Amino acid sequence: MRKKIVAGNWKMNLEYAEGIALFSEIVNMVKDEKKGDQLAIVCAPYIHLNSLAQLGGTTVAIGAQNCHQKESGAYTGEISAKMIKSVGCEYVIIGHSERRQYFAESDELLAEKTIIALQNGLTPLFCIGETLDERNNGSYFDVLKGQLEKGVFGLTAGDFSKIVIAYEPVWAIGTGLTATSEQAQEVHAFIRNEIATKYDLEVAEATTILYGGSCNPKNAAELFAQKDIDGGLIGGASLKSRDFVDIVKTFNS
Repeated sequence: MRKKIVAGNWKMNLEYAEGIALFSEIVNMVKDEKKGDQLAIVCAPYIHLNSLAQLGGTTVAIGAQNCHQKESGAYTGEISAKMIKSVGCEYVIIGHSERRQYFAESDELLAEKTIIALQNGLTPLFCIGETLDERNNGSYFDVLKGQLEKGVFGLTAGDFSKIVIAYEPVWAIGTGLTATSEQAQEVHAFIRNEIATKYDLEVAEATTILYGGSCNPKNAAELFAQKDIDGGLIGGASLKSRDFVDIVKTFNS
């Protein structure tokens, strides 16, 4: 059975004390809400990771928002997957649209990051998604297929089974726009079919695919009710403890 995941992405927000306070609230609120195969993750800025890992225990898992593609070396200002793992993280976001857009991260680079993350025992939350132009001109399936092929389809079936895919329509991130549940399901089903074509149906059915793109407590239930949507990668709503936990609770309703 696919794991149901709600992963918060704090992005470049919250000073140290603010992050500790928010996370403490989330841990206290979410501990009685998770059931069965559910998983709550918080992906925080690097300054928070060690402390949050100590506070989270088994209630909320911790993830980083990025990692470098090399094991170590003279890369001033960068953080390696090994470092991230060493402070208690289990997850790392790779290929978020903001990394692709603002830091020109290519599919080939993201493939390297995915491999190094897996080698260091981290679970990649691998993001793919189309822009508004690509959505409007009808090329979005080709775009998504290309991101999968170049980014993660070079993995063996065994390694691929260790990653999570996050579909984030770029046009819906931070804009207040959200893909309709039908639009989101259509793309999630397409992604799952591509995985089945590349590997097999068993791998595809076991892969968790998250929706990211202005997911909030008001639309989470309709989105998560779709057959191929297994949870969400949550941006702005993860900065409010009640909103984030209400999204986690969606699976219980």
